[in-house]
Amino acid sequence: MDLMEYQAKELFAKHGVATTLGKVVTTADEAKAAAEELGGVTVIKAQVKAGGRGKAGGVKIAKTADEAYEHASNILGMEIKGLTVNRVLVTPATPPVEEYYFSFLLDRSNRSYLCIASVEGGVEIEEVAKTNPEAVRQIPIDAGAGVDEAKARAIVEEAKFPAELADQAVAMVQSLWKVFVEEDATLVEVNPLARLEGDKLEALDGKVSLDDNASEVRHAEHEEFVIHEEADPLEAKAKEKGLNYVKLDGEVGIIGNGAGLVMSTLDVVAYAGEKHGSVKPANFLDIGGGASAQVMADGLDVILGDPQVKSVFVNVFGGITSCDAVANGIKGALELLGDNATKPLVVRLDGNNVDEGRAILNELDHPLVTQVDTMDGAADKAAELANG
Repeated sequence: MDLMEYQAKELFAKHGVATTLGKVVTTADEAKAAAEELGGVTVIKAQVKAGGRGKAGGVKIAKTADEAYEHASNILGMEIKGLTVNRVLVTPATPPVEEYYFSFLLDRSNRSYLCIASVEGGVEIEEVAKTNPEAVRQIPIDAGAGVDEAKARAIVEEAKFPAELADQAVAMVQSLWKVFVEEDATLVEVNPLARLEGDKLEALDGKVSLDDNASEVRHAEHEEFVIHEEADPLEAKAKEKGLNYVKLDGEVGIIGNGAGLVMSTLDVVAYAGEKHGSVKPANFLDIGGGASAQVMADGLDVILGDPQVKSVFVNVFGGITSCDAVANGIKGALELLGDNATKPLVVRLDGNNVDEGRAILNELDHPLVTQVDTMDGAADKAAELANG
């Protein structure tokens, strides 16, 4: 679960990270009242789960409460990277003397944690990484040892934080590590981490991604961060049905059993789609080890509810659940969905009891179902149908 800036800052404050919370509002009148209450110059910041808000016009300086009203009026309702702005954060304006970048993240490739820090960072960190990669320090974190004061000081020294800020930076690093570990986050990012007038270090912005699995087990309080009215309706529907689903911007719906297989399927479909009008995968949907008729029906119901989907690729490798069980699941799903099943399905079965599974689908002879023996061939067919 990705948090908005104001939510990330709430977690920062909870764990002792120096930050300014400000006030979250949903109307221009509330923004004006917040600016009046805060006094002085304020910043009006769009709250959406996307970067580049400033460049998109979603961050504005207001010298007066009336300007705060005007900026909030313009920002509320605008779209940033396809996301509608429904709330803004009003904070006191604290112009940075210098901008830095700092983050902790899950390093999946090395099955560990990683710290990325730069004193030449801030909002232009991507450009710094391209033009001066040595200025962006990548520091491995031992998962067992974590980040104590000695490690935090080593990070500060390697990143070359100014000596006069070193003690503050060490405390900041330790507090951000507490956010990362104690909240079961996969990403904690501060951009910019600002040096303010008077040599004060503060997190002016924040980005946090929380592990949903941990939230369900250890952090019931994370539910308060969910903004249900803004959730993608298809993702919300899939979650209700217990499906591991992520909406993407494409035309080929994907159903597979196992996250690794589904990820591979996304790549194969994207490659095949280059030959067929550049069609792309429309979703990630992993039905796991169980492929009963109801699970298949639930999966197809979610995918077919996406108006962008033009075809569906069902890619299953029979293991614990055999291919004949999967085929019966597809058969039952089509019966359950009835007239709601209107888009072509390309099915590739392999593995345990594959011959029996293919025979079941051959006997079914459903007009929407096309069987293809290979993964590459099925991806090509699905892309062709989506483009047709």
